[in-house]
Amino acid sequence: MAFEKTFIPYRGYYSSPFCRWQGSLAGAHSIELAARVASKALAARKIDPRSFDAVVLGVTIPQHKSFYGAPWLAAMIGAEGVSGPTVSQACATSARALATAAAEVELGQRACVLAIGCDRTSNGPHVYFPDPAGPGGRGRSEDPVIDNFERDPWAKLQMVETAENVAREHGISRGQQDEMTALRYAQYARALEDGRAFQRRYMEAVELPRGKKEPLVVETDEGIHPTTAESLAKLRPVVDGGTVTFGAQTHPADGNAAVIVCSADSARRLSADPKITVRLVAYGDARVKKGFMPTAPVPAARAALERAGIGIDACKVITTHNPFAVNDVYFCREMKVPAERMNPYGSPLVYGHPQAPTGLRAIIELVEALVLAGGGYGLFTGCAAGDTATSVVVRVD
Repeated sequence: MAFEKTFIPYRGYYSSPFCRWQGSLAGAHSIELAARVASKALAARKIDPRSFDAVVLGVTIPQHKSFYGAPWLAAMIGAEGVSGPTVSQACATSARALATAAAEVELGQRACVLAIGCDRTSNGPHVYFPDPAGPGGRGRSEDPVIDNFERDPWAKLQMVETAENVAREHGISRGQQDEMTALRYAQYARALEDGRAFQRRYMEAVELPRGKKEPLVVETDEGIHPTTAESLAKLRPVVDGGTVTFGAQTHPADGNAAVIVCSADSARRLSADPKITVRLVAYGDARVKKGFMPTAPVPAARAALERAGIGIDACKVITTHNPFAVNDVYFCREMKVPAERMNPYGSPLVYGHPQAPTGLRAIIELVEALVLAGGGYGLFTGCAAGDTATSVVVRVD
């Protein structure tokens, strides 16, 4: 879908730090935590929650009482009079939530929508499905996080095996993956320069209550290890005989992020700098043959670019959700894009993968990178569980 009337207020977005699996956010209810961070972020930006006439919540991992979804979150942040859908599409949830919000604005049904994503891969639920017809009436159980990482019910593969399929079919070597990974870590280091100047443009610290003790404050991403080409070369492949190592793939994480999607008038009113205009231009998605998930961002990007009426060369900045280094190696090759032109301040390959908010953070970083680059078009693209991907084109003036 192409958009003409949909905008994002400059700085009308934020992300929490992302914390590695079983880290500081492992015990926090993801929706309740997202509401606390949203209240803090909106207050800091002097944005009244009553400005919103809808909320779109993206969440993929069930939490206690998550059945109540977006209306519950809206009430917790002080937007008690509004409602909206809860969206879930694995790692495509962010882009899908943005597209859902944008469609409402584009059609004139809403003027200002908060698209918010949150997930906690840590301490996920253990689900029991009753089955009276099972042996002895025994039902089936599932760990929605681990079991789904480990097996795609359609392709019958682990997610890492989809990366191995692409590496094998397209001749992507272990060395190329390590080189791409080392580059992404070096780019992430740029976001930490000058006291994390880049991340401070959008990142909100998280306060975790601890009874009578002082709250635990999480200000930075957690669980990222120094990584170089030399250290990557020492790692064993995840799958025997394969090429993908734990260093060249992302890690499960916890966190949340949000973006305000609104009309031009609302964007001007809520913007931290009315001289900067951020427009949501187009959305695209795609599906590829089963078992080849890392190839999907290419046709998704082409779909979004076609709807935007531009080519890849018009994009000054590109960010990706890249659970495997294979994704970016393949994308660069197919789209003829230098690796250095993508993810200038790191990517989810480095800072982690909380699923629903992952793409929102990458889109936020895309906007801020475009502002620093003097404006222009930008592209976000990323794969999702199974064999799908979504893409978003934005323009900053």
